[in-house]
Amino acid sequence: MKKRLSIGLSMALLASSSLTAMAHDNGEHEKKKDSHKKIESVVFSSMKAPDTIKNMVKTYTTATVKVTYKDGTVKELPLNYDQLYLSKDKIVSNKGEMIPAGTPIDVNGDPIMDTSVPTDPSYFISDAPDSNSLLTKGNKSFMISHFEYDSQNNAGEEISGLPASMTLSELDQDKKSGKLSVKEAHKIDFSSVDGLWNPCNGSTTDWGTHLGSEEYEPDAREFANKESDAYKEVSNFAKYYFNDESKANPYNYGWIPEISVSHDGEPSVVKHYSTGRFSHEMMQVLPDNKTALFGDDGGNTMMFMYVADKAEDFSAGTLYAAKFEQTGTEKGGSGDLNWIKLGHGSDKEISDIIDSGVTFNDIFETTEEPTEGFTAVKTNSHDSVEYLKVKPGKEKAAAFLEPRRYGTILGATSEFNKMEGLAVNAEDHKAYMAISYQEGSMEKQDGAVQDDIQLPKIESGVTYELNLEGSQADHGNEKIDSEYVPASMNGFVLGEDLSSPDTLGNTANPDLVANPDNLSFSEDLNTLFIGEDSDMHTNNFVWAYDVQTKKLSRILSVPVGAEATGLRAVDSMKDSNYVLSNYQHPGADLDEKEITAVDKNELEQAMKDTLGIMETGGVGYISGIPGVNKKDGHHKSHVEKQDEEREDHDSEE
Repeated sequence: MKKRLSIGLSMALLASSSLTAMAHDNGEHEKKKDSHKKIESVVFSSMKAPDTIKNMVKTYTTATVKVTYKDGTVKELPLNYDQLYLSKDKIVSNKGEMIPAGTPIDVNGDPIMDTSVPTDPSYFISDAPDSNSLLTKGNKSFMISHFEYDSQNNAGEEISGLPASMTLSELDQDKKSGKLSVKEAHKIDFSSVDGLWNPCNGSTTDWGTHLGSEEYEPDAREFANKESDAYKEVSNFAKYYFNDESKANPYNYGWIPEISVSHDGEPSVVKHYSTGRFSHEMMQVLPDNKTALFGDDGGNTMMFMYVADKAEDFSAGTLYAAKFEQTGTEKGGSGDLNWIKLGHGSDKEISDIIDSGVTFNDIFETTEEPTEGFTAVKTNSHDSVEYLKVKPGKEKAAAFLEPRRYGTILGATSEFNKMEGLAVNAEDHKAYMAISYQEGSMEKQDGAVQDDIQLPKIESGVTYELNLEGSQADHGNEKIDSEYVPASMNGFVLGEDLSSPDTLGNTANPDLVANPDNLSFSEDLNTLFIGEDSDMHTNNFVWAYDVQTKKLSRILSVPVGAEATGLRAVDSMKDSNYVLSNYQHPGADLDEKEITAVDKNELEQAMKDTLGIMETGGVGYISGIPGVNKKDGHHKSHVEKQDEEREDHDSEE
């Protein structure tokens, strides 16, 4: 194992709440002794998959970490899962009232109400918490959490166009145990950027901000048809958010929001229009703090890269799209990546184009059949093949408002499927990308307008390793201003499909990752954490994968039907390590599972009696992981230095 744990590391072990007071005191004494020991290695040990109704309906871990010290001492330490809150919990202070954590607010900051049952109006409450960022500002700690969508209203009807939200909570950390709790919480105001579309995954920057997402951007071409789903969805959003249907504009949504939090806990929001509009799963910044990669969720999607003009500033830069050149099919597949420059732009330039009232038909000419001068395009932006040509002078609008369509016209590959989470391994110059379901457009397609990707079908998905290199040129032989350009990719962690369901209803091997989604990498622990969004596992899991030893360990199970979300490795927060981890829509699609190992009716009833079916989601974290303080070779960022100076100043006062 590569030695990533430097000499002089400290530990903070979390005590079990079930210990007696005397045992707790003795435990604290042992922790203090261990905290001065030097660590040789930390290895995760896997937990058993749940096979009883009691375990299938809860979020829990029985996994452990084996810590080997320099003096030869070895200790097996239990992991813990702590829930901070449920999305239905009224923890948010909003205009003098307490509202549920997962309730969206409108342009005026008022909670959006569900009036589908006129005699019983209530708050909308998302059952889908997702991305988390933990930000330390001075002596305060804050967490930003996404609330992705609400599945249905109180009348049991499917919801279309409901605005989404983020919640900012200030956290307290117990100085002895490291346990976190919510001190206070507020909704984040998105009124300056026309509200928030579905936020999926996200990331935390080195300079102390949160990068969110807006997934499944509405089809601007279909929006012109008032009978289309796109028109109804965006118009419903405008009615819910602005109380004004005339403000509906599909080009307002599908972007990357960046959220900053001041030292006194005040959030501010911008949307980075120059990073391109598509189905943003997330944005992952690479180690130079100017290059970024994106997940583009859906079928027939595209791999994008952005290189900012200045480090730590994504208000202007160059957008690229990848041409995939397949090199193999072993272990999921492999290929080289060549980058096509779409254009350079600034947030202000692109925002001005949107504000001008531009429409799809202002940007493209279209025909309904193959025509000379038009390109056949098949992307996630539209249900069918399109024949498109960019109108003169509209190249910049096409590049940033419709980068998939424009990228395909220029030759980029629009065949990725369910491109989800991303993580970066700075020391090894690697990035990781989750392809949740490797099927459909990633298989060989007879008669397709484009067939760059012809990989084996692996329904349970593949996590890919991307090799980051410098001195790369784009498709036009112009140097790319980055030393972290993905030059190739290869299968890294694979699922295994089953030919028929097992007795618990799994259709993928339960001892391997199925349908990877959230990814997060810990440099200190040399570990890639993987969260599942799987229909193929009856219970979804969070995994720890040592990228050197290739050891895979199951470290968390979430309730039956739920997705494991909000994954974020937090290294060394005041001498404690955490893995933030949420779950959403518990109990979903339970009726579709072929389960014989337990009574399915009893399982469903137990789910109803605990969390309910798709009524709420949970926000929490895994603890018990050794806390690490790197003293050798660690160069503090300017944000760390400012925070330490402010904390010292606050302590003096």
